[in-house]
Amino acid sequence: MATAAAEEGNGAYPEMIMEAIAELGEGGGADKAAISNYIESKQKDLPPDHSSLLATHLDRMKENGELLLVDGNYTKPASSTLAKRGRGRPPKPKPELAAGAEVPSPRPRGRPPKPKDPLADAVAKVASGFPRPRGRPPKADRAADSGTSAAVVGVKRGRGRPPKVKPALVAEAV
Repeated sequence: MATAAAEEGNGAYPEMIMEAIAELGEGGGADKAAISNYIESKQKDLPPDHSSLLATHLDRMKENGELLLVDGNYTKPASSTLAKRGRGRPPKPKPELAAGAEVPSPRPRGRPPKPKDPLADAVAKVASGFPRPRGRPPKADRAADSGTSAAVVGVKRGRGRPPKVKPALVAEAV
């Protein structure tokens, strides 16, 4: 019988606490001992760990913002008090738009492109004569333009620094 009352009282602790504060503390609230005495006078079958359960529920209700602890007395928060602010920096207030004004589109990501001058592009094409392909010209075209051929050049050189030329040894006849 006591366990059924304890289980029933466990779920109703926040309700009993709010009722006790409403009855006891009209303006200044009620302290923990007054709340405990009020609940004990109203409820006959309380669990043996009533004081620890009451302390736990009072702390939990204080953290959730359901109760305020002012000068050791628990009170109900006024409806005009501000809600508890969350973590982090609050968002910037958005400017209000006039009636009929369009919402500006957000800026695109990245660097904006340089403004193009169509006249400058046309002048550059005429000055160059014809458009050249991009990049460095191939080696074969460069060798043909210089007037020398690959056969005249001779032996193909390898990579890196060429070896040091050693003087030829002269064999002495005996």
